[in-house]
Amino acid sequence: MITPEVKDELLKQQYRIVGNHSVVKICGWTKKSVKGEGGCYKQKFYGINSHQCMQISTCLSCANRCVFCWRGYKAPVSKEWVGEIDDPVEIIEGCLKEQNSLLNGFGGLNNIELYRESKEVRHAALSLTGEPILYPQINELIEELHKRKISTFLVTNAQHPEHIKDLAKVTQLYLSVDAPNKKLLKEIDVPLFTDYWERLEKSLDYFAKRKEKTCIRLSMIKGMNMCNPKEYAELIKKGDPDFIECKGYMFVGSSRQRLSLENMPYHEEVVEFSKELIKYLPDYEIVSEHIVSRAVLFSKKTLKRDGKWFIGIDFEKFFEGKEDYSCVIKEVGLSGLGTRDKMNEKMDSSL
Repeated sequence: MITPEVKDELLKQQYRIVGNHSVVKICGWTKKSVKGEGGCYKQKFYGINSHQCMQISTCLSCANRCVFCWRGYKAPVSKEWVGEIDDPVEIIEGCLKEQNSLLNGFGGLNNIELYRESKEVRHAALSLTGEPILYPQINELIEELHKRKISTFLVTNAQHPEHIKDLAKVTQLYLSVDAPNKKLLKEIDVPLFTDYWERLEKSLDYFAKRKEKTCIRLSMIKGMNMCNPKEYAELIKKGDPDFIECKGYMFVGSSRQRLSLENMPYHEEVVEFSKELIKYLPDYEIVSEHIVSRAVLFSKKTLKRDGKWFIGIDFEKFFEGKEDYSCVIKEVGLSGLGTRDKMNEKMDSSL
């Protein structure tokens, strides 16, 4: 499944290859967090410790050629699984080993406690590259991670509705909605499937029936899909997520060959679009932001109890199998600052 050409490119980009079809890579925010320099938006919004997060994928292939993706055109595309199927336990063990190896260089830092904690992975972001939900044993892999008390966020591109229907419970499931209508979706996602729009709609139907925490991700590309908020709202209502993340496109990786720096919105522009979108979503409220990531978080109003937002994750309750595993997150609201005020900050292209 990994050709020599793709392998060479992945290694140059600091990926580590595990088995026949899986990869792991240290996120920039994991590195910053180990050094005591702050955490990513998942830490602020949901309580995930960035220095204990491992980003992996179980499948390099994807059914889209999204113009905003950092993947190069050497990366494989496929409508279905092709090739060997590695054992899920071996994938996890291999990824953990490579993660620890990649973190070894941080052992000499002053904050030795954070470094020690980073060697104990507590969260897996199944989103690194490709379409992880395609891996035929994804359910077994998720269940094995949970046995190890490692929580899971999984991102899928809404082109495999049956896989969404049959997916094992994850800690939080993400669905990418990259455009408000059929015409724009074809232009932005460049899908392999001819029935891509019907697949998106069916994915939203199954997504709405999921029992775990759910989030719809909007990747905002200035001059392309920051439009038609009413149409976005109709799709969001269909998927009925707990959360919406409105996140600006980042001018990184191979996307720079397809888009320009002008396509990357400032945080203020993401906030402005979010305020337009919320007008069509009466059941939601804008709750928080992560300025460096150019991300705005919406939450269902039902998660606000006694004036507090229960949008975080109580990991013990999750692993105990409790239906409600929410906890309070105190740092909420919009600051009024934007990326123009923080231009010296490194751009975030994580999950």
